[in-house]
Amino acid sequence: MKKAFKQVIFFTLLVVIFASCKKEETKVTYESATAPVLTASNYTNPLVLLRVNRDQPAITLSWTNPDYKFSTGISSQDVSYTLQLDSIGKNYSSDKLKEQVISKDLGVTLTVSELNLLLALFQEDVAQSVEIRIKASLANSALVLYSNPIALTITPYLDVAVPLSFTGNLFIIGSATQGGWNNPVPAVSQQFTQTSSTTWEIVVNLAGANEFLVLPNNGSWDNKYAAKGSNLPDGNSGGEFGYNGGNPDFNNNFPGPSASGTYKIVFNFKTGKYTITLQ
Repeated sequence: MKKAFKQVIFFTLLVVIFASCKKEETKVTYESATAPVLTASNYTNPLVLLRVNRDQPAITLSWTNPDYKFSTGISSQDVSYTLQLDSIGKNYSSDKLKEQVISKDLGVTLTVSELNLLLALFQEDVAQSVEIRIKASLANSALVLYSNPIALTITPYLDVAVPLSFTGNLFIIGSATQGGWNNPVPAVSQQFTQTSSTTWEIVVNLAGANEFLVLPNNGSWDNKYAAKGSNLPDGNSGGEFGYNGGNPDFNNNFPGPSASGTYKIVFNFKTGKYTITLQ
């Protein structure tokens, strides 16, 4: 009797172990999904963006749920959505591509300023032919799907993170420069060249481990572009800049590169950042 009972227990354990192994071998597989369908409403095309309307809604975008399906059913994972905007016909791979994460919603209303920011790399006050689409994906950018594109003609306006020079000029001054802190500076060798409506650049010799400032008016200390005191930029690569203290506190000298040499400095007022590159 005891022997028979032990055999029953033994075979029961075998069944449990076998069932457990079978359960562990069960794999969840991807079956299907449908690319989201994108629609636009509450907008005009062509669309001219105006700074005076910056807080007004510009366009409403809506899209369908891709319904990711697995062998266990509809996915319970959160779906992430990203809005992509690029020049029309560039296959979302040009240097003007801009993206904006849209959380887990199935729609968004962009204000004039938000839409204008997506066109930050385009020329202002000129009609631009662009297209937008939605990129859907699961965790870790898995199983990416793209919606249909929507073509738009949009005219962006000039918007800057830092006020432009009221003189239209910029001059570099400081211990890192040949002229030191003497003001006015040599106008030819220490004056920036304007390369677009929002960028200025200069190629200049800098003394290593020193500092500089940038002035809009040569010969005057009344106004200046400077670094943030609480978070100094990298002297060898650049960072953020501000104007006349600003908000937060941009009152510090820019740290120059650690080694002496010839450097290219580019100030971008649209982004509020500058770069330093060894030539």
